[in-house]
Amino acid sequence: MPDNQTIEDIILDRDRRGLSKLRDCLPADFCDRAASLVLQRPGTVLISTGFYILAGGGAETDGPPGAIAIGSALQSLGYDVMYVTDRYTVPFMEGHGAPVVDFPITDDKSSKRFVKELLERSTPSLLISIERCGLAHDSTYRNMHGQDISQYNARIDHLFMGFPYSVGIGDGGNEIGMGILKHEIPKIPTLVRLPCVTSTTQLIVSSVSNWGGYGLVAAISRRTGKNLLPTVDGEEQLIKSMVDMGAVDGFTNKPEYKVDGFPLAENSITLARLRELLVAEGLTDV
Repeated sequence: MPDNQTIEDIILDRDRRGLSKLRDCLPADFCDRAASLVLQRPGTVLISTGFYILAGGGAETDGPPGAIAIGSALQSLGYDVMYVTDRYTVPFMEGHGAPVVDFPITDDKSSKRFVKELLERSTPSLLISIERCGLAHDSTYRNMHGQDISQYNARIDHLFMGFPYSVGIGDGGNEIGMGILKHEIPKIPTLVRLPCVTSTTQLIVSSVSNWGGYGLVAAISRRTGKNLLPTVDGEEQLIKSMVDMGAVDGFTNKPEYKVDGFPLAENSITLARLRELLVAEGLTDV
């Protein structure tokens, strides 16, 4: 690994979409800033994920593994974690040591009512979204091809609207949190034409959203002096188990052991490099 490489360098490497062109629109240490916010907000954290792939007929392998990596890290620090998704991703989030909220796929009015009840019940200190499709300016949900996938999406954006402490993680421009860069995203031809307009307090961009999740965990690890990252073997097994349950690759649209087109061996390079970075700094596994 090259000397002086940052967390941000690692998670934006092998960029296939041109998302790294947005890097200069954010602070250079965007992962550390997000980690700082997380550590300032102890308590209950709601983590949203789940992206429906229209051509694959199911949720993709990018998002849930990163969400679980973040959730597990925060639980080890004493946070209470709840995962928030809809029916297409609920099965992949169950059984990982935290409650899963099945957000109904319904209209705006009912969604706002559900959010009000959820916030009153959980009283979160922080919200995190990773690879969760977000609303465009026309109140629709659009995939990378511009197709309307609203009927497959719970309107979880309403959870984030107006909430003062939140982190968004995305890799294409149409995810919750990317509203921060909604005017910049359409300028890049390889990104979406209708970006998400829902913003978060802090934003992490990465070549693959899971990698952004690992980047956040790495930055939290640095600040706490504990290596909270998952192991490479454990993460590969997690992704395999999700595919075996029906998750699909977001590029091939098939139930394959891949993430955004990267076979597991290639996908795992990023996590391995982040772990090497922390080990070089003297951080050992918890």
